[in-house]
Amino acid sequence: MNTSKINEAAPMIVRVVQGSLMAGHGAQKLFGSFGGPGLEGTSGFMEMLGMRPGRPWAYLAGLSEFAGGVLTALGMFNPLGPLGVIGSMAMATRKAHWGKPIWVTEGGAELPVLNIAISTALMIREPDRYSLDRVLGIRLPRWVGLVGLVGIILTVLYTELEAEETPEQEDGQEGAQDEAREDLAGP
Repeated sequence: MNTSKINEAAPMIVRVVQGSLMAGHGAQKLFGSFGGPGLEGTSGFMEMLGMRPGRPWAYLAGLSEFAGGVLTALGMFNPLGPLGVIGSMAMATRKAHWGKPIWVTEGGAELPVLNIAISTALMIREPDRYSLDRVLGIRLPRWVGLVGLVGIILTVLYTELEAEETPEQEDGQEGAQDEAREDLAGP
């Protein structure tokens, strides 16, 4: 077998597995699939994180993960899929996992950071031989990735500014928030 074909299978495997898992993660938020909280539970979680109103943020998180995951798995319209994953995982890192040790066993951002790294690698790499972009001859301009990353950074910063304007939660609610974060945050 041709070694270049074997080498091209490696990024395809990473792309399909990560994209599929992220699409499933988004489906948990949007539709309650795979034991997920659905929009209602995700909306409440977003509000608990200080992202108000929670419903639009729940839609944004779910759609970023679901659509980003599907596009990543298909290898279509790169870098849009990886950008969706990066956006959602950057927000999860900052809002749900920040200030904890990195390891997932401690409630940390180990898995979101891993997803950001994988998506970044897929975003900056040429589409692999088996991607729909390559098969269909689709090529988005490279500046789309840069503009997308700037948009992600500005959105995360926006949530921080909004959090500063919102009064702090009462001390009694903080323990419940930590437990809910661990139950709902996931990777």
